[in-house]
Amino acid sequence: MTTATFSDFKSAPMRRLGTAGAIAGLGGGLVFGILMGMMGMLPLVGMLIRIENAIVGFVVHMVISAFIGVTFGLTLGRFVTSWVSATILGLLNGVIWWVLGALFLMPLLLGMNQMIFVIEQAQWMSLLGHLMYGLIAAWLFIPLAKRG
Repeated sequence: MTTATFSDFKSAPMRRLGTAGAIAGLGGGLVFGILMGMMGMLPLVGMLIRIENAIVGFVVHMVISAFIGVTFGLTLGRFVTSWVSATILGLLNGVIWWVLGALFLMPLLLGMNQMIFVIEQAQWMSLLGHLMYGLIAAWLFIPLAKRG
């Protein structure tokens, strides 16, 4: 039985990278979702589909987490060459989705245009959650992508 190496990611099939990214995204999303639940933010996420409910919000959050994981796997997975690069790319992924998702898309989709790119205490907490998501997802991506 052979074991995949980091260099194998460069030639890995897109399907393997996408699947590994989706599962890794669910792992990162689970941790971030628990934190969001503790902060009372999940009903707001549910409002993205017009249902203000924590359970619905958690499901929506997990779908988004899987999607973000897939995009990580397909766009950045080939650049994961070590645990260090996974850490850097995971943090970068977290920051990108914090800006795109939490600071722009979420307020826009919820009709809270006055909150677009506003950074207060809640947004800083969101950044920490997004960074944790990015790290966990990137670290989970490595063994998942190697399993192929």
